[in-house]
Amino acid sequence: MAKTYGKNKWALFLLILAGIVIGSFVGYLTKDIKILSWLNYGMDFAIGDVDKNNIVSLNLGVIVLHFGLRIKISIGSVIGAASSIFIYKRL
Repeated sequence: MAKTYGKNKWALFLLILAGIVIGSFVGYLTKDIKILSWLNYGMDFAIGDVDKNNIVSLNLGVIVLHFGLRIKISIGSVIGAASSIFIYKRL
């Protein structure tokens, strides 16, 4: 019997992450180029604010844990994620 392999969901997840990182990097690199500066336009979503020292803390006496999460979604990262999904479907 021959094994048939389907598309791997982990490969899709990693490819989307790579597309997001590469897209946001390209957006960052082109932020000073007038015609391509729109690739860096985006929104920040955060739990806690590191700049204002307003992060979620848990003080257990011996251990102090600080929690924070910041996600910046830019047009470049959305284009990178969409292109990675397109590439995955073409494989």
